[in-house]
Amino acid sequence: MHVKQIDAEQTLILRHQVLWPEFPIAAVKLPQDENGWHFGAFVEAPPAMNDPIAVISLFLDPIPIDNTLANSEQNKTTHLPIPVPSTAAAVRFRKFACKESMQGQGVGTALLNYTMNFAHSHLNAHVFWCDARVSSMQWYKKRGLAQFGNRFFKGAVEYVRMKKDLSAIGPWFLTKAVFLSVHAQSAIIVFMDL
Repeated sequence: MHVKQIDAEQTLILRHQVLWPEFPIAAVKLPQDENGWHFGAFVEAPPAMNDPIAVISLFLDPIPIDNTLANSEQNKTTHLPIPVPSTAAAVRFRKFACKESMQGQGVGTALLNYTMNFAHSHLNAHVFWCDARVSSMQWYKKRGLAQFGNRFFKGAVEYVRMKKDLSAIGPWFLTKAVFLSVHAQSAIIVFMDL
């Protein structure tokens, strides 16, 4: 598989199929899509397969402060957002979707790691965060993200905010994938059991 930067339009079909299939495709378009960075993971074969097998979108977006938690002494040290230096960015990832037939094979992990590296090295991000479905919370925790803030709903779906502090990591920190070669907008990935 390989990862490359793509147009927002190339993310829509997979966003729709995986995240909100019960709504019209317009529901997965974001007003800020034109200001984001969008990435897709692609399989090597067959060559005719030009659709991504996983997609994710990144946006410069300040990490929110949950005022109800700020008033709790216990949560002041455990759940408040990571302080971000004024020259650093907080990057929010959204509309992260992996084709159902490819889930559980490391594709999502590789794409998430690739975009964390991109956010850290190209966008000066010190915090990488998202609104995660509660049903995916354990998946994110296994990849080093921590919960912060209160749970909330988008329609009937329960969410929680998750974050990762990128300020302490070195470049190219991958857990189950190794980059063999990196090109301007693309990388070739080989999966290994480390």
